[in-house]
Amino acid sequence: MQEKPKVLILATSPMTRGGITSVIKAYQQCDLWKNFHCRWIETHRDGGAFVKIAYFIGGLFLYMLLLPFYDIVHIHVSEPPSALWKCFFMPLAKLLRKKTIVHFHSFSPDTTIKSRWACLYSYLFGKADIVIALSPYWKREISSALPNIKSENIHVLYNPCTCEMFSDIYQNKKNRLFAGAIVARKGYEDLIRAFALVVVKHPDWDLVIAGDGELNKAKTIVENLGISENVKFVGWIRGKDKDRAFKEASVFCLPSYAEGFPMAVLDAWAYGLPVVATPVGGLPDIVVDGDNVLLFPIGNVDALCNKLELIISNNELRDKVSNGGLKLSKTVFDKQIITTQLGNIYLKLLTKEIKVI
Repeated sequence: MQEKPKVLILATSPMTRGGITSVIKAYQQCDLWKNFHCRWIETHRDGGAFVKIAYFIGGLFLYMLLLPFYDIVHIHVSEPPSALWKCFFMPLAKLLRKKTIVHFHSFSPDTTIKSRWACLYSYLFGKADIVIALSPYWKREISSALPNIKSENIHVLYNPCTCEMFSDIYQNKKNRLFAGAIVARKGYEDLIRAFALVVVKHPDWDLVIAGDGELNKAKTIVENLGISENVKFVGWIRGKDKDRAFKEASVFCLPSYAEGFPMAVLDAWAYGLPVVATPVGGLPDIVVDGDNVLLFPIGNVDALCNKLELIISNNELRDKVSNGGLKLSKTVFDKQIITTQLGNIYLKLLTKEIKVI
């Protein structure tokens, strides 16, 4: 029987918000973590410069101590600062002849592999034995932007559904639209303006926006549009608060301008919520408009208004889109299935039997 390799995972701290943290925490909940003796080395944490430097130095020191005893180094990387830090870890792995995986989590090729920092990604991807992309779209983008990276070395692995559901029973509000993150890239202003048009016909609906960011600006827009009574800001939520927000919602909307593969959509699917979203990142590789999502063009407020009006007024369509997304969460994006695929990558990496998807 083939002995399973031991894996070091390099990524941001569990205390840092974001998709990478959610993905690795999902790995921890599955057999993969124990079977492959995975060890999470924290190389970054949100905070001031001192905190970030301290975590980097501490992570690098721990990495040097543990590296000789592990077989594979699995590096998670996103925007340029993340890529820059990881460039200090890669040479040590190659010096000790360890197998390496670089797992790419960018939200936009224009800020990473097509930016002035492209050399960082070219170095990391070129040194890696395997590059993991979040979808076929991201594989194509890597191949196009960095032609020195062999296509057969790029493997597609979707993010898993990572939502943490609790047993508490909450009443679905039936007329509640839910969205997250108050940053420009997430398109919250487009959503607020579209909702202002929708609420004229459907005054019994409300909009709940979670997350932090441009809170004052968002509240000002809401007040100027005269819809303060129908819009609620709940801040950054997690655990039972996040669970409750999803369970009380009727529709989830993500009007983003750029994404890798949006974790919030995966969460919404797992909760059985119909999703209205833009065709960003890896979504077009997997979704079918009108079947498991309703899509609208990026930045088009009128189109978003029409899609919201459609999903609000058509119960049959709402159920169809809801069931389509739920099916995806239990099949393609199920965390047991995803971690089994990742485990196979780990096993085959040592024998170079990787099959590219």
